[in-house]
Amino acid sequence: MTWKTLDDIELRGKTVLTRVDINVPVENGTVTDATRIERIVPTINDIIDLGGKPVLLAHFGRPKGEYVPEMSLEVTIPALEAALRRKVTFGADTGEKSAREWIAEMNDGDILLLENVRFYAGEEKNDPAFARKIADLGDVFCNDAFSAAHRAHASTVGIAKLLPNCAGRLMELELNALETALGSPKRPVTAIVGGAKISTKLDLLSNLIDNVDNIIVGGGMANTFMLAKGQEIGTSLCERDMVDTAKHIMKTAVAKDTNIVLPSDVVIASRFEAGAPSTTVDADNCPADQMILDAGPNSVQEIWEVFGNSATLVWNGPLGAFEIPPFNAATDAAAMRAAELTRNAQLLSVAGGGDTVAALNNSGASSDFTYISTAGGAFLEWLEGKTLPAIAALEI
Repeated sequence: MTWKTLDDIELRGKTVLTRVDINVPVENGTVTDATRIERIVPTINDIIDLGGKPVLLAHFGRPKGEYVPEMSLEVTIPALEAALRRKVTFGADTGEKSAREWIAEMNDGDILLLENVRFYAGEEKNDPAFARKIADLGDVFCNDAFSAAHRAHASTVGIAKLLPNCAGRLMELELNALETALGSPKRPVTAIVGGAKISTKLDLLSNLIDNVDNIIVGGGMANTFMLAKGQEIGTSLCERDMVDTAKHIMKTAVAKDTNIVLPSDVVIASRFEAGAPSTTVDADNCPADQMILDAGPNSVQEIWEVFGNSATLVWNGPLGAFEIPPFNAATDAAAMRAAELTRNAQLLSVAGGGDTVAALNNSGASSDFTYISTAGGAFLEWLEGKTLPAIAALEI
C-alpha cells in the first residue's frame, strides 16, 4: 500500500482542504477531552509551514443531514486554538457569507474551520455533486481522519477522487503503525482480543488466525470459549448461542497452528459492583452462583510469558471488567508488562479501540506503547482485513 504525504505535494499558495476528526466529547459547551484535537496539530502546522492554507473539514455527532445547533463545530474553536496556539476562524454557514468567501479572506498562516459536514445530506451519501461542491473550494485534499476512513462519505472518499490528495501526519502515523503491526510484522505476533461478545469480533478473529501466532482472549468473550471447552462459568456474561462458533474458531486455530490463550484462573464475585467480595479460582471451578470478572494472577503470568516470546503485539479489548476495581488487575498488569518490553525495545506494541484506549490510559501504560490509535471502527475494520474506503481513495 502506498500513498502520498504532505511532503509529496506542492502546497505553497494552495488552499488545502483538510479532513480531520474532532468529534470530541463536550459537556455544557466545553470540550472535555481534546486528545483528537491535539493529534491533528502536526498536520495543520506542517501545512502552514509548507505555505498552504488549511481549511478544516470535520463531522460532529449524527445530525443526519440536518442543521442541529448543538452539533455545530463552533464549540471546538477554543480547544483548537489552545492546542494550535493560533487563532482559528469559524466559517459559519449562516447564509450571510459563503464558504468560498470565508476562504477568499484567508491570509498566510490563517486556519479556517468550516461547519459540520454532516449537516448536509450529500455527505453520508457520498453524493458526487456535494463532493464536487467541496472540492471546488480548494486545490489539494489532505485526509488526516483515519478514524473516519471506514466511511465512504463525500468528505473522505468523494473529494479524494477530485483533487490531488495525500495523507496527513496523523493518518501517516496510523497507517505506518498498522502496516508494521499486521502488514509486514516482526514475528512472533501476539494479539489480545477482549470485550463482551464473540459475535461482534468474528471477522477480527478469522483474520487474526491467519496472520498472528498467538491470540489471547479476554473479557466476556473468554467465558464463551471456556464454556465451549466444557468449563463451568456460573452466572458469567456469555453468548451461549455462540458456543459452536467458539468451538469452530478453536478447531481452525489448531489447523492454522495459531495458539489461543484462555485464562487458567479467574477472579469471581457474586455481583459486578464496586466493593463486591471477590476471590480467585481455577478457570474450571467457577461456582454456579458466581460470575467471572477478570483473569487471575496465574493467567497474567502466562500472558507475560507469551509477551516475552513475542516481537509484535496488537491489542483490542480489555482482559476483564476493568471499569471497576479490582477487576482491572489483569488488564493493568498485562499493559504494564507490554509497556516495559516496549521501552526496552523488545516488543512493538499497537493498540486501539475505545475500551482499549480507556483501559490502557487507566493503567498508566499507554504512553510507553509504540502506538495507540484513537480510531474505533476504522481500527477494528483494519484488523479485520477489510479495505477502508478512504484509504483506498488515497492509494497511488
